[in-house]
Amino acid sequence: MNMDTSEYLLLIVLMAATTVVTRSFFFMVGGSRRMPGWLQKSLGYVPAVALSAILAPDLLMTHGALVEPWQNIKLLAAIAATIFFLYTRHLLGTLVFGMLCYTILRLWWVV
Repeated sequence: MNMDTSEYLLLIVLMAATTVVTRSFFFMVGGSRRMPGWLQKSLGYVPAVALSAILAPDLLMTHGALVEPWQNIKLLAAIAATIFFLYTRHLLGTLVFGMLCYTILRLWWVV
């Protein structure tokens, strides 16, 4: 199914409108109301959950099928990078170490 220019434009406008509405919802509802404490605390977990939702399918699946953990070089590199981060707490070093592990596993491991 091919989309023409007008459909792409409509899609972009709808995505922008959705983003504006969802990000400004609490401002539009009313300025005098405060969010409950439990909701404020819950919103602190949103970035971690969103990142997990983005990364999990890529780490656990290949071509739409689950991969055995011992055969999944992406998962092995992610585990190594996580251990590195927990030990050092250095974000840039973790990125470099994770990519180095992935590259070595990819070149060395025949899957």
